[in-house]
Amino acid sequence: MIGALDHVGIAVRDLDAAVQRYRTAFGIEPAHRETVDHQGVEEVLFRVGESYVQLLRPLGPTTPVGRFLEKRGEGMHHIGYRVDNVRAALDRLRDQGHRLVDEAPRPGSRGTMVAFVHPKAFDGVLIELVEEPG
Repeated sequence: MIGALDHVGIAVRDLDAAVQRYRTAFGIEPAHRETVDHQGVEEVLFRVGESYVQLLRPLGPTTPVGRFLEKRGEGMHHIGYRVDNVRAALDRLRDQGHRLVDEAPRPGSRGTMVAFVHPKAFDGVLIELVEEPG
């Protein structure tokens, strides 16, 4: 079901400072920057091999990433896995009894379709299923 690691999502308070740290420390440049209003985040993606490091800044304190930062502080927020079909992946996980955050796919950044699986389903790790466009 999983095709590859799509990204590792990291919650940060100051997106521009975090971007500069990655530029300076690792000598890499952002591959993509986008504000995703319906998810309440601004993100920057750095390509690392075939995957991304995704830095996430909340658009407000009551967004999911804003609540995460308040509760846990900066750090790894989730892991994104590429799948061929998010809807089919959700159906499979639901049929297996796994707890889901999203019952149906929704638009993500870069034109993707995404859905989240509850951290209680996978050892405390929030998982994002990512279907590439096209």
